[in-house]
Amino acid sequence: MIPGFSTRRRFSELSERDILALAISSEEDDARIYRSYAESLRADFPASAAVFDGMAVEEDGHRRRLIDLFTARFGDVIPLIRREHVAGYYARRPVWLVENLGLERIREEAAGMERDAHNFYAAAAARTTDAATRKLLGDLAAAEAGHQATANALEAEHLGDGVRDDEASAAHRQFILTWVQPGLAGLMDGSVSTLAPIFATAFATQDTKTTLLVGLAASVGAGISMGFTEAASDDGQISGRGSPVKRGIAAGVMTTVGGLGHALPYLIADFWTATTVAMVVVFVELWAIAWIQNRYMETPFIRAALQVVLGGVLVFAAGVLIGSG
Repeated sequence: MIPGFSTRRRFSELSERDILALAISSEEDDARIYRSYAESLRADFPASAAVFDGMAVEEDGHRRRLIDLFTARFGDVIPLIRREHVAGYYARRPVWLVENLGLERIREEAAGMERDAHNFYAAAAARTTDAATRKLLGDLAAAEAGHQATANALEAEHLGDGVRDDEASAAHRQFILTWVQPGLAGLMDGSVSTLAPIFATAFATQDTKTTLLVGLAASVGAGISMGFTEAASDDGQISGRGSPVKRGIAAGVMTTVGGLGHALPYLIADFWTATTVAMVVVFVELWAIAWIQNRYMETPFIRAALQVVLGGVLVFAAGVLIGSG
């Protein structure tokens, strides 16, 4: 391809035939997306899965109406024109990305899809001269705008009698089990377990570069170990704790972050300045852990703070004593 030259066409350059073909492929894609959402939710949130099944059926109806109009005007051969072929046309986020963000995020994405579709049909209808085509595109724009009412009706049908509250509670519990719990364990491990080697090295050598290297090695090594341990310990099938990959990422990343917090201050060349900053960071880390325990694990804040701070102080003292000896 010639540099600076795009093979994609502008929306303003599309003929009515192209616009109808683009609408058909877009409806096909949206129906597939809704069915993918439904399938990903079916095991844990069957009522919400039924809502997305219903929305997919509606998209199928739109596609059939568009195909009928296309064949009546232009024949049976529909050119393949997709979103990615049109410059500036709205794109859909990858299904796998949205699926991994939870039930409410999926609902928000679906609402955004309907807004995008409405804007497309409104713009397409404005560029159409054929009366039948203009009417259909206008009807579809109105239908997409009214999909929120349809979604509300489907939700009333499938999510009544406290089902939505139950699903929200289940989604929150799954978030805690899959992300918060392993992430908190990792943050605690990274923040507390690396205190001894980092501060022992610091007080033994009083060399910031050496301390930094030890801190980096301890933090990254602990993160890798914690991540693999969490991922391998439970496949989530029986415990319901969710994907081992997600849990491993949460645990590994937060373990590394916990250790790096008080290792990176040793980028400062002056030993006592770096150590003072590192101590302040440790204090912030420990209180952050206590806050997360209180916020998500419903542990009384005072009890959480006492447990975390006491453990951190003991490990810190051990590191200082060993390094000073």
